[in-house]
This record gives sequence, C-alpha cells and structure tokens, in this order.
Amino acid sequence: VASAASVSGSPEGYGASATGGAAGSTVTPTSTDELTSYLTSDEALTVVLAQTFDFRGTEGTASETGCAPYGTGSSCQVAINKDDWCSNYQPDAPSADVSYDKAGLNPIEVASDKTIIGEGSSGVILGKGLRMANGANNIIIQNIAISELNPQYVWGGDAITLSGSSNVWVDHVTTSLIGRQHIVTGNQQNTGITISNNFVNGSTSWSANCDSYHYWAVYMTGTEDTITFKGNYIYHTSGRSPKLGANAVVHMPNNYWDDINGHALEGESAYALIEGSVFQDVTTTETDWSGALYAPSSDDSACQSALGRSCYANSYSSADALSGSDSSVLSQIGSNAADCDSADNIGDVPNNAGNTL
Repeated sequence: VASAASVSGSPEGYGASATGGAAGSTVTPTSTDELTSYLTSDEALTVVLAQTFDFRGTEGTASETGCAPYGTGSSCQVAINKDDWCSNYQPDAPSADVSYDKAGLNPIEVASDKTIIGEGSSGVILGKGLRMANGANNIIIQNIAISELNPQYVWGGDAITLSGSSNVWVDHVTTSLIGRQHIVTGNQQNTGITISNNFVNGSTSWSANCDSYHYWAVYMTGTEDTITFKGNYIYHTSGRSPKLGANAVVHMPNNYWDDINGHALEGESAYALIEGSVFQDVTTTETDWSGALYAPSSDDSACQSALGRSCYANSYSSADALSGSDSSVLSQIGSNAADCDSADNIGDVPNNAGNTL
C-alpha cells in the first residue's frame, strides 16, 4: 500500500550522504512480524509506520534473579543480571527478583538501504528497539516513537543502537520509558552519523537515582565515531547526556538541555564541539570530562578557518557555563560541520523535537 509519508528535509553534517531506501519500493507493514521482515530484508525499502507495533509479549517473559544496586524502593530501577553484570560489577548489591519482557533485550537488526518513517504521529514501536550494526549502511529513521522497553530494569533494552554502521540519519524520533540507553553508539566504529531533532524524554517512574530522572540517556563511545548531534531535546535526565569516549568526534550544535538534575556532559578521549545550545536548569553541565572540548562563550570567529563560519555561543539559565577552548576539535570536524544558529533562536526545539512531523 502506497503512503503519503515521505522524508522531510535532508541530513546535515556527517550523515549527509544517507538516502535510506529511496531507491526501492515503499511498504506499509501491518504486524510486528511484517515490520521485522521488512527491516531485516536485503532490499532497499521505505517502510512506513502507520500504526503502533507492540512487541511486548511476542517473545515471552523471563523471571530470574537480578540485583538492586540503587535501592529497593518502588521508584528505583532494579538490574537484570545481563552477562553476569550483577555478579561482576555489583557483588555487594542485594539480590532482587526480576520479571522482564524478552523482546526488549532483542532489538530489530535493521539492514542497509532502509528508510523507516512514521505517518503523522501514528508510527510507534513499543517494547523493542532498533539496531544498526555490523556493516549496516545507508539508513534513515524519521518521525517515529520508541517506548516501553522494560523501563523499570537496568539492561531492559536500548532504543537506538549503532555499532559498526555508516551513513545513518536518526531524525525526529521520540524515545521514552527505556530501560537502558535511549541512544547508544559503540563499541564498533560508526561513521557518517547524524542524530537530529530527537526528543530524549527521561521522565520515568523508575530510575537509578530513584527520583524519576533517567540516568542512561545518550552514550556515544564507538571507536573514532563521527557524529553530528543537532537540534535534540534532552529532558529530565540525570546523567550520560551524553557520555563520550573512544576518540569519537561529535559536533553538537543547537541542542536543548532542560531539567537535568545530575550531569549533562561526561567522558574522555573524545572531541566535542558544543555551540549554539541551551542549558536550562542543569545541575552540572559537565563532570569527569577529560576529552577535547570547544564550547564558545561568545560568538567566535576562531572557527572560521576550520568550519568556514563562526561558532555560536551557548546559553545558560540556572546552569554553569561549559569551559572548553581546545581548537583541535575544530580541525577534526572541519568541512563536516553542520549549520548552526544562535542559541537565542532555538526556543522552539522542545516543541519541534521528536515525532512531530
């Protein structure tokens, strides 16, 4: 069945070469099995999501012993003992019974040359994430929502995973109620990635700090990743917003951090340019950061030679200013820089981010 849904706009920055499934036909799945079949197929496809695809219950549940490293209160996340994590890393934590949905830990392995696009606000995936890995190339994901991945459990599932992918554009995606990471890259290298206009909604009833603020938000540590992270709305989180590492090069223009009761940026051995962004009600803008950071405090013509334009200052409201003037970041990004606007002009990011097209 043909659909009116079509890709809006085009990717900027590192992911600019992504065309997704444009060379193939357009399909509209009507079941979880059909959706999985299309996304894992070898052919180029535009896959239109015009309904909710609920994977909860499709692979059964697991009941086993996990652990409670963060507390045993009703608002605390409990951990699944994935890969013996409890045994190896939390040996002193009390054990806890866990019962989780298996589908959440088993993402759809999206194959190359795919466009995944939601029709209006109808494109929703519940209980399962998307993973682009092991050579997956040329993928566009736009205007969908992913939610309900065992949110009460650490290791309950990741919404968007990139590991060994290239030319991927993740745009206008809303993630909420996710057990582990909303967006994660690594451990394999990801090149040519643009993550834009997404709504990382960290509001939850279960969290590592037992306080409704999700800790595991954005984790970008693929080896020498190249990522443009633009126009995203990161809301009500407490950490890893983002965490960078492994010599990743990440350009972060025009993002909006809002109501972060822990820390936003952390990491090491990475290159980050953060510009034209808003930090509003952020308790700690950076912690344990030992990477290379360029975060202009005023509109900055020093970027001109490397990026071909000036950089824009970040804006802070009830948040400490980032400090970073390592110009090696600029030469790492160079001609791959996305456009940037003044932080004064991005007040609409909270309303426009996510599956709002």
